[in-house]
Amino acid sequence: MKNITRYTYLLVLLGLLAMGAACTKKTSSGGNDNTQPVTPVTPVTPVKTDVNMWLTQADQSQLLKKQNTALLFAPGGNSNPTINVDTTQTYQTIDGFGFALTGGSAYLLNSLDATHKTALLNELFATDSAHIGISYLRITIGASDMSAATFSYDDVPGDVSLANFSLDKEKNDLIPILQKIIAINPNIKILACPWSAPAWMKSNNNFTGGSLQAQYYSAYADYFVKYIQGMKANGITIDAITPQNEPLNAYNTPAMLMVATDEANFIKNNLGPAFKAANITTKIICYDHNADHPEYATSILADAAANPYVDGSAFHLYGGNVNSIGPVHTAYPTKNLYFTEQATFAGGSFGGDLSWHVSNLIVGATRNWCRNVLEWNLASDPNYGPHTTGGCSTCLGAVTIGGTSVTRNVSYYIIAHASKFVRPGAVRIASDQQNTLLNVAFKNTDGTKVLIVLNTAASAQQFNIGFNSKIVSTSLAGGAVATYVW
Repeated sequence: MKNITRYTYLLVLLGLLAMGAACTKKTSSGGNDNTQPVTPVTPVTPVKTDVNMWLTQADQSQLLKKQNTALLFAPGGNSNPTINVDTTQTYQTIDGFGFALTGGSAYLLNSLDATHKTALLNELFATDSAHIGISYLRITIGASDMSAATFSYDDVPGDVSLANFSLDKEKNDLIPILQKIIAINPNIKILACPWSAPAWMKSNNNFTGGSLQAQYYSAYADYFVKYIQGMKANGITIDAITPQNEPLNAYNTPAMLMVATDEANFIKNNLGPAFKAANITTKIICYDHNADHPEYATSILADAAANPYVDGSAFHLYGGNVNSIGPVHTAYPTKNLYFTEQATFAGGSFGGDLSWHVSNLIVGATRNWCRNVLEWNLASDPNYGPHTTGGCSTCLGAVTIGGTSVTRNVSYYIIAHASKFVRPGAVRIASDQQNTLLNVAFKNTDGTKVLIVLNTAASAQQFNIGFNSKIVSTSLAGGAVATYVW
């Protein structure tokens, strides 16, 4: 029986090997052990086109997918709505599109093995045609709510000379990841922002709530100087700072209340002069909070002593309307505007988030003169961490990192539809806004034109892109977004 059993086993084994040699494959649909014959892949021949198109659909059947479609400009017209693009009307210069690289994001990226880490960082930050070319980052000065725990760079009470100031807590993850990113894209712009001053400088001696005590204004200005100089010593140039993240929100962990008059006083009496004395050219951007209180920004810009130190103002959109940002430019046209944070959350729908964020951020913020658009936040784990106790427990990263698994989420595609194509130095140009075909257009320094269009209607729409007295006809499914480049 033993010999028969061995013989039977060998026959079964040979049969299995023969099946493997017969060019069969297992389907990748997640079903049972169904097998299908291997079908040779027929190469797709690119069609001749004047306009290249990348598409993301609300049902995720297309995700930043380049379309093999002939989009040819020609004279003539039809009854479809037309988005005319005009390069002779120019608006603000674009600094970039990207994300917040929080301490938690840096930790997750750095936790990947070398091969996966290099591949993902190149995918995110490389500027060639195969990658999405993130060009702007927002980082946190000390801990944010998307850090594992609260900390500052000097937690020694009463150390007004900042003798104990140290960036050592960033040398495990944030600084090494930033150095790798800069090696991939040396021109990336970085904005840095604190969630709180060191607790001992605050009215309540706590990382949550409280406000900066006036007696520590000078020491806190020196804290920013030391930070910028310390990052520079590590090869990291901080292009801009804001004095306080969400200065009207005292309830995050960490958080700090800083009303407009206090921020103006800090800028004009301490931070601005400290930067000038240290020959620091890092921009100072005020406010950094929701569009429902633009008067916070305009009151600082109206302060004759603070104004010369301020490059512009920054906004989020957890409250208010994106169209409240534009009037700040109208009132102070020489000052810049920035869009620095908006989160996507657990439980949101891909299609709903795609539509809202493209409409309000990619289209809305740039049409309201913002030089950048940043989503919150670059990476989270499958449990939406790391985060502090009391921090955001439902913030969804652009990518979810769990072990070596990387999942691309909706904000990845929201930003990629702009970051991949609209390069720093581009200018916004005129394009006709249509009721349910929301759009914005740009011209890159190399002359290429970029038009981003969102179909907010429930059903598909046919429309034209008009340029130089010619049109090209195209269509978008309901809820879809496309980037057109020519």
